[in-house]
Amino acid sequence: MTAGKWDSTLRVFDHVQINASDYTASVRFYEVVLSPLGIPKLAEHEQGTWSSAWTDFTDLNVLDRRPPTTNFHLCFYARSKEQVDAFHRAGVEAGFRSNGAPGYRDYAPGYYAAYLLDPDANNIEALYRDVGNIGHGESAALH
Repeated sequence: MTAGKWDSTLRVFDHVQINASDYTASVRFYEVVLSPLGIPKLAEHEQGTWSSAWTDFTDLNVLDRRPPTTNFHLCFYARSKEQVDAFHRAGVEAGFRSNGAPGYRDYAPGYYAAYLLDPDANNIEALYRDVGNIGHGESAALH
């Protein structure tokens, strides 16, 4: 299969897991910054005999487990530039660190993104791709 024939609307991952050094702070971070993207917290699971406590944000699981996940980059899909702006604003207003204000990037035409650092300094991105950008969300079958 060639890149031009790939259907960018298909799911690739089932879920992603992040281990948190400060579970409470990490859950708060993801609650704050994912809300403007319309990504809900689906469930919280207490620590049990066989597992650590964990919180499920749709396809992202945050676990109270060591060692923490570090040096990780995770990019969330945004449905508009306004969602990217709201993601960044919510994080900064809640006291989390910016790693890049909202704006267009040189990675590709129409690549509008913002970056925040989670409590373990993982680089968390919200991205909106303008119409015409290969990952905009249009099915390859439409072209």
